[in-house]
Amino acid sequence: QVQLAESGGGLVQAGDSLRLSCAASGRTLSTYVMGWFRQTPGHERELVSRINWSGGNTYYADSVKGRFTISRDNAKNTMYLQMNSLKPEDTAVYSCAAGINGYGYKYWGQGTQVTVSS
Repeated sequence: QVQLAESGGGLVQAGDSLRLSCAASGRTLSTYVMGWFRQTPGHERELVSRINWSGGNTYYADSVKGRFTISRDNAKNTMYLQMNSLKPEDTAVYSCAAGINGYGYKYWGQGTQVTVSS
């Protein structure tokens, strides 16, 4: 059974930085596409960023381009999201997910709260 565990969330002020981690256990996810999603109450879950198995192909939502950086360390079975210049509108529960390219995301973490105060 694959488990994804996020960490690194917290309460910060606007302009601060946070680094989220997503650690996988149960099997190696080195060939999986992995992504970070976020959700706020009353809104649909939003894809924030995505990274392919090698890290050579990434995607960012327009709202975070230039501020967030996704990366992964397949040796550690871990994915990261470096979030800089945080804004109050970045406040959300951030979840990580993993899946096979073209088949959707199969595994999901429980999420970590990120709160950015103005």
